[in-house]
Amino acid sequence: MANDISSLELRSLAEISTGNLLAEVDFRRTVASLQLTQDKKASMGQFLTPASVAELMAGMFDRLDLPEISLLDAGAGIGSLLAAFVNKVCQQKQTLSLRIVAYEIDPFLIGYLRQTLKLCERECQRVNISFNYEIREIDFIKDTAKRLEVNLLNNTNQAEFTHAILNPPYLKINVHSQTRKWLRSIGLETSNLYTGFMAATAQLLKPKGEFVAITPRSFCNGTYFREFRKMFLQMMALQQIHLFDSRQETFTDDDVLQETVIIKATKEQKSSSVIINTSSGADDDWILSHSVPYTALVHPQDPEQFIHILPDKISEQVVAKMALFSCTLEDLGLTVSTGRVVDFRAKEYLRKNLEKNTVPLIYPINLSDLYIKYPRITKKPQAILHVEETDKILVPNEHYVLCKRFSSKEEKRRIVAVIYNAEIFDCDYVGFENHLNYFHKDGRGLSHTLACGLAVYLNSTLVDLFFRLFNGHTQVNATDLRKLKYPTLEQLLSLGTEIKERFPSGCEIDLLVQNKLLNMSNQSDKNPIKIKSRIDEALQILRQLGFPRRQLNERSALTLLALFDLKPTDSWNLATSPLMGITPIMDFMSQHYGKTYKPNTRETVRRQTVHQFLDAALIVANPDNLSRPINSPKTVYQIEESALELLRTYGTNEWEKSISTYLASIETFKKQYAQEREMSRIPIVIAGEIKTLSPGGQNILIEKIINDFAPRFTPGGKLIYVGDTDEKFTHFDEAALTDLGVTIDSHGKMSDVIIHLTTNNWLVLIEAVTSHGPINAKRKKDLESLFKGVKIPLVMVTTFLSRKAMVEYLPEIAWETDVWVAEDATHLIHFNGEHLLQAYEI
Repeated sequence: MANDISSLELRSLAEISTGNLLAEVDFRRTVASLQLTQDKKASMGQFLTPASVAELMAGMFDRLDLPEISLLDAGAGIGSLLAAFVNKVCQQKQTLSLRIVAYEIDPFLIGYLRQTLKLCERECQRVNISFNYEIREIDFIKDTAKRLEVNLLNNTNQAEFTHAILNPPYLKINVHSQTRKWLRSIGLETSNLYTGFMAATAQLLKPKGEFVAITPRSFCNGTYFREFRKMFLQMMALQQIHLFDSRQETFTDDDVLQETVIIKATKEQKSSSVIINTSSGADDDWILSHSVPYTALVHPQDPEQFIHILPDKISEQVVAKMALFSCTLEDLGLTVSTGRVVDFRAKEYLRKNLEKNTVPLIYPINLSDLYIKYPRITKKPQAILHVEETDKILVPNEHYVLCKRFSSKEEKRRIVAVIYNAEIFDCDYVGFENHLNYFHKDGRGLSHTLACGLAVYLNSTLVDLFFRLFNGHTQVNATDLRKLKYPTLEQLLSLGTEIKERFPSGCEIDLLVQNKLLNMSNQSDKNPIKIKSRIDEALQILRQLGFPRRQLNERSALTLLALFDLKPTDSWNLATSPLMGITPIMDFMSQHYGKTYKPNTRETVRRQTVHQFLDAALIVANPDNLSRPINSPKTVYQIEESALELLRTYGTNEWEKSISTYLASIETFKKQYAQEREMSRIPIVIAGEIKTLSPGGQNILIEKIINDFAPRFTPGGKLIYVGDTDEKFTHFDEAALTDLGVTIDSHGKMSDVIIHLTTNNWLVLIEAVTSHGPINAKRKKDLESLFKGVKIPLVMVTTFLSRKAMVEYLPEIAWETDVWVAEDATHLIHFNGEHLLQAYEI
């Protein structure tokens, strides 16, 4: 049976290695998170910070050399952020005194927070830093409002902190709530708790105080956060912003729909520029870095004080191109509204299909491939009664442009616009469901030509790129569409006249926008549409070549383009095969594609892209036959000759035939790489004899079991069995197992490693978990049955490469078994036992 995580024995403070502060705190975060229900997390806005995020945030502080530091963590949770900060201060070893004030109101988390602060105290003692802390078990907003009120009355300054780090709760607050009143008392009107935390924290910082927070990106624009932006930007100067390409990578334990962003700000005068960094996740060392003038980030004359986050040069070009359009919807005499039919409120009037006295009801599901598909086979009703009660929620059956209200950054397009052609229905009215936006003119439809032109513009790559820059949530609200700038009415009509019976493809749309609206040559080096298109083409090529999903990213696409020396405006038949090292590859990305990455990410290009290109025989290393050491910075790479010939046919009628031939021919390369793979097998020593395991898979962990686990926890033990992914087993002392009373007829049932610990006379059964599961209740029972003939006690151990790998399986691990994590090789976790590595009688 699965165990109860709350009963898991955590190691005592004395057992914890001082070098593992963050790992220990993160382990406790994982255990705590598993006990928190999604409902409780949502009700309190709780999203506990992973160690990788906390470490990234702590690394953004500059002034860690002060003799005295005071840190505020508002909404501390279990203390992951403050632990990362303490770890960073202790590494600097320049601070004499460190004081921490942590706010937390959840009694469950406070217990973990106390443990974390005790760990921090030990770490500070180790490096002779005076450490004291205070946990304030009170609402942070309430307490801050009262303190600031007292200071105002006494004409004193409550600013007491040199640093602040926070992951504030994300929670909407009612306009009549007490929290809203407290926030008004400190001069802020806001609708979400996270901006309240940010504003209150900023007021408590000393001059030159540093502020680092991870929050939703939504505060950067929109009317809801206007007052917050004005207050915060008046007090604080933004210095650094970190974006994440993936929403899923940041808070992996939680379903976070919002895009998150880390901001670093200081309480001082505005700097001349701001650094914008972008990565896939917090532990990704492939970081896009771009510096923008402060005035480009926040326009001085902008009454809304929008924060324009431009992660690269391409983004700047997108903004410059969009600035050519100056019309608002009001200028065009148009508006956009949200669909009027809220289905659960009109439930009694909905019908599954069209029948007498009904009209069509259009849902987002009816928008498919830029066309209206009606009816759809769906659970959604496809019709609504047209009666007096529904008259106000229907619109005349005329031409409109419809947009889906919900989309995420992972989707191909954020704005999906479709022409609603009234001619497909023989009716006077139609219903648009509430998850759609519709463009109209004073409540009536548009001309068909105008609808076509507007749909072409909204579906363009230029608008998509621009919208992604400034929309950090999953909705495409009517307000967002109103704030867009549009071409003139004449330009939209001109676009519309180009649309005949078939709606144009994405490439055709972009050409129309370039030629009709931008007067921009397809050969322009500053063409962001062409740059985006070329990167997409490279990704498509990698996909067709069969590269795994983890390789289908911008880094791989840009590396491929660099090795072909292919600029955004070059035809594929102009591809060449220069000799290029890692640094020239990255220089090419910056010069021709506007993507500048941090210099210390070179090794990521080598390990996570170039090595895979080598394995796939797509490129060759050092073809000039110059002898260079392995991993030499002077190593050069070149596209393999047949791959070059293949890619020169991309976009032509020969492509499909060429790639089929190429994919068939690369089978010959597999033998060559199989020989190299044999050379990279993992060596192990068993009874003085060198044996090898096949590379990769669970064998990486098996090697660590033999070299790290066995000497420490089974010293002098006799190795009876070692499995191997490729060969079923590498070592099997069948006679020794028979002497213990067991005969095995199937290696598939065996543990991955079996050791006879002769000093205790125990048989230790070890499972290496990389893809299959741990020793759960069923597996434990199976092993007990398999080894029932053994007359000595059994000890069962599940092993993992990392704590992160262990998290998924924690609820399954059987009682009376041990767990060993290779990254914390000196410790064991025992599930509900009296001693570590204790045998239990069956």
